[in-house]
Amino acid sequence: MSDRRLRLLTANLLNGRGDGALLARIVEEQRVDVLACQELAPDQAAVLSAALPHGKLEPQTDHDGMGLALRHPGEVSRLPLRHRDARVATLRPGDWPSLAEPLEVVNVHLQAPHTPTPWTAFGRRRDQVAALDHYRRTEGAGRRILLGDFNATPSWPAYRRLATDLDDAARSHADREGDRPPRTWGPLPGWPRLLRIDHVLVPGFTVHRTRTFDVGSDHDALLVEISV
Repeated sequence: MSDRRLRLLTANLLNGRGDGALLARIVEEQRVDVLACQELAPDQAAVLSAALPHGKLEPQTDHDGMGLALRHPGEVSRLPLRHRDARVATLRPGDWPSLAEPLEVVNVHLQAPHTPTPWTAFGRRRDQVAALDHYRRTEGAGRRILLGDFNATPSWPAYRRLATDLDDAARSHADREGDRPPRTWGPLPGWPRLLRIDHVLVPGFTVHRTRTFDVGSDHDALLVEISV
């Protein structure tokens, strides 16, 4: 396998109900380089930090826990957003053998459209998407990946705005393979997946592989392998 490849995994862990130990095994077996978590709880964070020792995990018990766990050192900062900040990992060539220049990975968890109430959620989502859209167009946008739980299918305005000028990695791979990208969300753990709301958006990188994993959450974890 080329050392110019990068493996990214995003997983919403259902506020502690997802299986952190199972996710950690997937990280090791799939040689994941960057793990983006949403709804991360303390017990899950403890297991995952042992699998990927760098980055920053910020668990909570109120559905707002997030984090970026990294195989190699990287700076992790917050991108201020209304209601729930995004997390940004800056990966630099000196620490990441696969990189020729710095790369940013932005972990996103957009406000769900129905909670706490639709009229409150709409304003939060609108402001989050506007801020993310502005940020992704700033200097260095050509080396910036957005991934996470968008709470939006490809037909929704939030997705369409954020995916402008970026490639949906799962869609790109599925189109090349003559297949459909996998759905990632169902109403309860173990239920059939009905919607595709977890995404990895990349700036024109070649996508070699995508795969989903059941991790005991209402979301499947989404793995993407790209050349950078």
